[in-house]
Amino acid sequence: MDVWKEFDHNIITHSAAHHLMALDDLIQKFGYARVSDVARLLNITRGSVSISLKPMKEAGLIVQDENRHLRLSPPGQQLVDAIKAKRMLVKRLLADVLGVNPEQAEIDACKMEHLISAETAGRLVAFLRYVDSDQPSKNAFLAAWKDFESTCGHEPGDCPICEGDCMANAVESGPAGSEDHE
Repeated sequence: MDVWKEFDHNIITHSAAHHLMALDDLIQKFGYARVSDVARLLNITRGSVSISLKPMKEAGLIVQDENRHLRLSPPGQQLVDAIKAKRMLVKRLLADVLGVNPEQAEIDACKMEHLISAETAGRLVAFLRYVDSDQPSKNAFLAAWKDFESTCGHEPGDCPICEGDCMANAVESGPAGSEDHE
């Protein structure tokens, strides 16, 4: 299997996910949404929204009535609900478990929300349920994680994570601007 090609097998793009979520947010707030409302919320042109929504209408994710009001079809609503749940799960994992700054956790969760599989999201639900549980082993695990010395000796041969090169060095010296926000 060409794993790198799996990226192209996502149901929707990052931009499309935000259009759908904006539509859902507007409907939740006002009871309806129009192209102009989505454009205003996303701070883009109506033309851009119309172009972006067309394939989602064709895919049956969005329905437009005679008054030009948009709504999510049942599959569209299911997709939005799944994306929002995945964002929350990833944000909780990053911020609450791994200790990533909450603002960065939100940014990174936004980048990943539509990319992770239902299987991965299901395992995240199970893991976070464990983290939220009263299990004594959970407390010991979280305490050990918090106290774990995360520094690296940069000796790939002695590290079970590294495969030839030091992964810590690679991550720390990532591309310039890799910490910038989108």
